[in-house]
Amino acid sequence: MYEVGGPEVLRETEVDQPRPGPGEAVVEVAASGVNFLDVYHREGRYTLPLPFTPGAEGAGTVVEVGPGVTDVAVGDRVGWVEIPGTYAERAVVDASRLVPLPDDIDFETAAAVLLQGMTAHYLIKDAYPVQAGDTVLVHAAAGGMGLLLTQLITHLGGRVIGTTSTAAKAELAKRAGAAEVILSSAVDDLAAEVRRLGGGQGLPVVFDGVGAHTFDASLASLRTRGHLVLFGAASGAVPPFDPIRLAHGGSLTLIRPSLGDFIADRSELLRRAADVFAWVRSKALEVTVTGRYALSEAAQAHSDLEARRTTGKLLVIPGAAADLPGLPGRSG
Repeated sequence: MYEVGGPEVLRETEVDQPRPGPGEAVVEVAASGVNFLDVYHREGRYTLPLPFTPGAEGAGTVVEVGPGVTDVAVGDRVGWVEIPGTYAERAVVDASRLVPLPDDIDFETAAAVLLQGMTAHYLIKDAYPVQAGDTVLVHAAAGGMGLLLTQLITHLGGRVIGTTSTAAKAELAKRAGAAEVILSSAVDDLAAEVRRLGGGQGLPVVFDGVGAHTFDASLASLRTRGHLVLFGAASGAVPPFDPIRLAHGGSLTLIRPSLGDFIADRSELLRRAADVFAWVRSKALEVTVTGRYALSEAAQAHSDLEARRTTGKLLVIPGAAADLPGLPGRSG
């Protein structure tokens, strides 16, 4: 990327082979996760110095290490998150941020689950510790994050009310464990419907990764001393508002957390990753990859994600040819 903007600013380009500096490793990228974080970087909402290679979640094999590296070695299978540069055949990564992959976790699974899985982990363990018996609202419950949150909240004994945009997506959310699903386009008062499904009471927590389009309904869906966990802005940023609304809503709490603050320490990073892999292994968390894109089709991946034409997880596969099955328009 040489400029910020729409999906068209993503262009496949030949660059020099990366070399590791002190404390760094070069990884041959096998798969890269596609996330709204990448969209925010592309739009310039989250700024990075230009030019840069986008993509912040990947998995692959270490092919070279720089001076002073002790955490990984050449040949190690690894994954990583929140380090730009994964839409590439090779990426340079701070070796201390690499997560060794267990033998039973393949590259696609790692690239599909690490960022969103660890995000879901801190959301339900730290931002709001979900308890058995909690009724929880999850917006965009059929999206990549929504499906993970729905599965994990259900695994913890919570009851999920989900929102989706279509009936087909509602079925996906139900299969993931949602007790109730609301078609957001089919109700005039979303918060009133949430309260009805919640037994006439407001809910203890709402997990909202949609942002502008759902923020008001999210606040209105909460009980006294409820918690709004705003972790994304798929529909755009929430406009500025007067915090007195939180008091008038019943002493509500709003948190806008970021994964980086919950994995800043390497021991915490490895602990969260290990928990996510354990959930995958036990089937508490099932990863659904619904689209695979070649590097030349990264712009299409962004367009599909932003237009909400997708469910589950999208991947960029650096070594893929454009005519392989499972690429854009051919879910696999």
